[in-house]
Amino acid sequence: MYSILRQILFCLPPEKAHYVSMNLLKSGCSISFIKKIIENQFCFNNSSLEKNVFGLNFKNPVGLGAGFDKNAFYLNELEALGFGFVEIGTVTPKAQDGNPQQRLFRLPKDKALINRMGFNNDGVDVIKQRLYNWKNKEAKKDCPLIVGGNIGKNKATENNDAWKDYNLCFTELFDVADYFVVNVSSPNTPGLRELQDKEMLRKILSELQNINQGKSSPKPLLLKIAPDLILSQLDDIVALTTEVALDGLVIANTTISRENLITDKTEIERIANGGLSGKPLKQKSDEVLQYIHQQTKNNISIIASGGIFNGQDAKDKFNLGASLVQVWTGFIYEGPAIAMNICKELKK
Repeated sequence: MYSILRQILFCLPPEKAHYVSMNLLKSGCSISFIKKIIENQFCFNNSSLEKNVFGLNFKNPVGLGAGFDKNAFYLNELEALGFGFVEIGTVTPKAQDGNPQQRLFRLPKDKALINRMGFNNDGVDVIKQRLYNWKNKEAKKDCPLIVGGNIGKNKATENNDAWKDYNLCFTELFDVADYFVVNVSSPNTPGLRELQDKEMLRKILSELQNINQGKSSPKPLLLKIAPDLILSQLDDIVALTTEVALDGLVIANTTISRENLITDKTEIERIANGGLSGKPLKQKSDEVLQYIHQQTKNNISIIASGGIFNGQDAKDKFNLGASLVQVWTGFIYEGPAIAMNICKELKK
């Protein structure tokens, strides 16, 4: 069924297809009996899938990665599709439009996407209010959807002042997000990946932990890393996880590599810059996951992302040391049943 719908959606530009499909789903879920039908169709609830990771209870370990619901606009609908958690953002202090369109591209032969969105979002104040309203509606649920806040800096903010943007987003979203992910690894904001330098990263994470530890109930703080880091950089990350007492890592963001793609080279050159996600990312993200897991000696929780399309892909991540998994590009190619299908396979 979804293969037919996908053919229709793939006739539209990728970004437009995203909003058309999600707004249709939102309209359907606004009607209680239709939402119930959707939940019955796509949710796979089983107590054996529940997990407690960094002190949070997840109804299942399959989440949706940051960048899909940047503005916390579709949480109700994504919960109806059976996800155990959703990471919103990347959220910046001020609203920004992101990079010029077209900025999202499909590579169907590779089951991949290239994006250079550039942290387009409504800004922390609007998103904070939206999350507050949603949380109030969800308060009575026994096992509510876990929502992570992925935070970043505005494009105009100089790297030396980046820590201020992260502090502001963390402080403003503290009461409405369940955990936080520091994003310094997107390739689509000029200079952002320079923040993965050990000294700059230490400054950002230390400042956040100073705020966090001053709270009566600190929130889990995670770092999202690029899959393109060399071993010495990964070793720096490992050292910092202990030094600043991080709760977890997200492995990994999109890659700037264009190796081993089936898509014609001229098409890749036409698309040009952007982060690559999907099937081609799986091996590289698996390698980083395995290395980090071994170096940290299983002392830190890891959310694995990159090339997850089915239950076996998820099992591979868990076998390499992941505590939770996130999909994104797999959702685009596999459709709304992806969380349910992965959960069913994990149950086996």
